[in-house]
Amino acid sequence: MLRLALGAAFAAFLSTAAPASAGGALTVENARARVLLPSRPGAAWLTIRNSGGDDRLVGAESPAAERVEIHTHIHKDGVMMMRKVESLAVPAGGEAALEPGGDHLMLFGMKTGLKTGDSFALTLVFEKAAPVTVDIRVAPLAETMPKRKRR
Repeated sequence: MLRLALGAAFAAFLSTAAPASAGGALTVENARARVLLPSRPGAAWLTIRNSGGDDRLVGAESPAAERVEIHTHIHKDGVMMMRKVESLAVPAGGEAALEPGGDHLMLFGMKTGLKTGDSFALTLVFEKAAPVTVDIRVAPLAETMPKRKRR
């Protein structure tokens, strides 16, 4: 009985972790967000893989937020700052990895609070490719913290 329950749980996890695609050269994997409160901006991360020609992520939108912006982190004079950017390169045959502590999507004006285990739709807009809609999984805090560099 325990084996059946674990098997069902694993199958459910795989179905939520499956890559999203618009049927073209771009696929999106590992889409996740930190616990989101309606009174605070949220952040989301994902990996865009590109098996086609050069493209750019130029925007994103979600029915769960009033607006979504593309951001990056800049280290200047020992201080880390976030800055909005107009687009991110998605190189031919490569990937754009949005990760905690690096490039990410900021979600402003969350319409409801979301807790670990919830999900919401987000549509990525590209310069050339068709939009790709993905389910963003709200992940545990430990999974959304920047990875520390080893010394």
